[in-house]
Amino acid sequence: MNWKNIDNLQDIDAVIQASFNKPQVIFKHSTTCSISQMAKGRLDRFNNEENAIDFHYVDLLRLRPISNFIAEKFSVHHESPQVLLIKNGECTYDESHMGIVVDDILEQAAI
Repeated sequence: MNWKNIDNLQDIDAVIQASFNKPQVIFKHSTTCSISQMAKGRLDRFNNEENAIDFHYVDLLRLRPISNFIAEKFSVHHESPQVLLIKNGECTYDESHMGIVVDDILEQAAI
């Protein structure tokens, strides 16, 4: 997986703008949580050679204010781990914990 780090609010603006061209996934990850590690492992195994979706990573322990802003911006309840699918500037799908499944993300992205 070729993760793009989200480190500041400008990165979120860039995700929103890019979502008008192709689906964007934000993965909010807790580096101390075993469930989050498992979810990240599932995503890491996805072969995104075609780059049909951009995958973005937020270390929510290190960047809690950014993580909270993402939840507020896209009107989703904060979870950890959590994926948000952004299309055309809007969150069209979000899932957390054991519900994070690559096939479901691809289906929702309709690629």
